[in-house]
Amino acid sequence: MSKVKITKYDEGPFVIQGNFELVDGSGNAFQTSDTIAVCRCGQSKTQPFCDATHKTCGFREASSAQ
Repeated sequence: MSKVKITKYDEGPFVIQGNFELVDGSGNAFQTSDTIAVCRCGQSKTQPFCDATHKTCGFREASSAQ
């Protein structure tokens, strides 16, 4: 299995790249590609995926790895 990379964008989504499976709380798999953006603002109309609503809803969060 290839390495999975998750990138957290300040005031934006998590972008997941690689060979992975995204499942809901019941274990059902979402249809995905090798790169997806996962919503962090909670306002996306395409949950759990990002639809760029964070740019207009006032979502603010910027943290860095220590």
